[in-house]
Amino acid sequence: MFLKFTCIPRTLDFKFEAGTSRGVLTSRNTWWIKAEATSHPGRIGWGEAAPLVKLSVDAIPDFDVQIRQLLKDFEKIDFVTDQEAVLAQIQELVPVHLPAFRFGLEMAILDLIHGGKKRFFQNDFFEKGQAIPINGLIWMGDKEFMRSQIDSKIKKGFSCIKMKIGAIDFEEEMNLLRYIRSAYGAEDLVLRVDANGAFSPAEALGKLEKLASLAIHSIEQPIRAGQVAEMARLCQESPLPIALDEELIGVSDKSRLLDQIKPQHIILKPTLVGGFLETREWIGLAEERGIGWWMTSALESNIGLNAIAQLASSYQPTIPQGLGTGQLYHNNLSSPLLIAKGEIRYDGSIPWEEPS
Repeated sequence: MFLKFTCIPRTLDFKFEAGTSRGVLTSRNTWWIKAEATSHPGRIGWGEAAPLVKLSVDAIPDFDVQIRQLLKDFEKIDFVTDQEAVLAQIQELVPVHLPAFRFGLEMAILDLIHGGKKRFFQNDFFEKGQAIPINGLIWMGDKEFMRSQIDSKIKKGFSCIKMKIGAIDFEEEMNLLRYIRSAYGAEDLVLRVDANGAFSPAEALGKLEKLASLAIHSIEQPIRAGQVAEMARLCQESPLPIALDEELIGVSDKSRLLDQIKPQHIILKPTLVGGFLETREWIGLAEERGIGWWMTSALESNIGLNAIAQLASSYQPTIPQGLGTGQLYHNNLSSPLLIAKGEIRYDGSIPWEEPS
């Protein structure tokens, strides 16, 4: 199967200033990948390559140049049409330093193989409209802004809230969490926090002990990635379950990392770890070791979010996933993805807006 590829860059604009401990986001760049087969005129597969600035290993100045050249080169490749075989073929073809591009190419070709309907493989999310529980994400900002987000998410029926911490005063963040807990106990509302590596190793354990007093479900990446010995110590001593996030980016020996750190959970972002195949490998290794996991989008447009939701659905998740970021942008593509009462679902009666 010989393919023709088109690359369409788009800047997505946030509806508000999205704060993290790494800075404030007002926009982000993404690249939509269009795949067409000469043997199936009119059928189109869509994918998305969306590296995150300051985080993805492929957030590099010449990303656009590199992927356009690769797409041109790949038009000479005879791609297979079996789902598993094509994933293996893409893994072999795409350099490891371009995980977001690998994910985008996987999406585009699998979509094409399955009829150009934005379906990537068998899953109840797309085929049966089965809803997936998700967490409500609270972005960093001043106290009033964060509190308004909390109130809004609870009113919308979320039973799990994830709050980003580490940018404002820690005691103010604790007060916000106490505010939530004063109204909703642990049996009523699951609370997760994400530090994005904001704590120093010296202060981390003390802060984790304070957070644990509020029945926090877990904390993502309390210290900066790459401090393996310190993270392993924290996972052993912390009264609060720790989830690795940034720690998984650019890792070649997955088993070794999990065996060294022994985390309670891992957070899987297919854009950052290299797509469907790599994510499935992480899940298999985690489950072998009794490590929990959930999937999270990485600020992709609705094209990428749809793909991640379908991948999550194939595992029949029962705990909330991090799949609510499609509502962040003024100029996202309209899509069949709907969020209500703390769940995301796919309504096939709603048409997609085609990328342009």
